Amino acid sequence: MSNPFLSFTLKAIVVLTLVFCIHLAILNTLNFPLLDNRIVLSYVVNLFLIIVIFGALYLLKTKFKSQLGFLFLAGSLLKFAVFFIVFHPFYKLDNTITKLEFAAFFVPYAIGLVLESVSLSKWLNKLD
Repeated sequence: MSNPFLSFTLKAIVVLTLVFCIHLAILNTLNFPLLDNRIVLSYVVNLFLIIVIFGALYLLKTKFKSQLGFLFLAGSLLKFAVFFIVFHPFYKLDNTITKLEFAAFFVPYAIGLVLESVSLSKWLNKLD
């Protein structure tokens, strides 16, 4: 695909879907509940956020070329804000964040961050 946004979107959907399936398989193997800890919401929200952030950077690539790194960091700040607004109150209901709760949010966040960083790096290197 010649359009980096469409290519990234497709790649993000495929990668996060695969990681979600692997995550569920590991939970199943370890006899943990599969759909607890807002895991589905976490994958969907993280996918949505990385696509929106990448799309925003793609749209702003010419007007704010020298500030794209800062805009990327602003996107990371947005992800943290979403975590603290949407997930943190639920996870802290019992005054502790379990490993399963942490993994439910952090696995898709980390995979999305790596995918987003690598894709943006390749794309930005082609802009020069």
